[in-house]
Amino acid sequence: MEHKPIESAAWSPSPAEHFTGTVWNSRLSDVEGGVTMIAVQFAPGARSDWHTHPSGQILYIVSGVGLVQTDDGSTVEVSPGDVVYASPGERHWHGARPDSPMMHLSLTSGGVTEWGGKVSNEDYQRR
Repeated sequence: MEHKPIESAAWSPSPAEHFTGTVWNSRLSDVEGGVTMIAVQFAPGARSDWHTHPSGQILYIVSGVGLVQTDDGSTVEVSPGDVVYASPGERHWHGARPDSPMMHLSLTSGGVTEWGGKVSNEDYQRR
């Protein structure tokens, strides 16, 4: 068994090349060949770039209010306790609403995130 107290979480700024605004992340679990769990904190208005995951992605919303949008323009507003599943290869982005921070846990397995372009302000404001 491995136990990591939350006090030992190492928070790092998320790379500006893949995020807009102030975003912090902490890798909570990274089991070889298993599930990777990352906590991600978004300041109000901050968001990821468009991206896909080869094995999909599960988001569990911990706090705040956020947005998740798919390539077809479908947008959902998310709040604490919500779970979002992006299927393998589904192009999407996620982040905080303009008026609220948001924190989620990201669970992925098998493969590297493929990053697309920046989310335009038009896409971000689409609801």
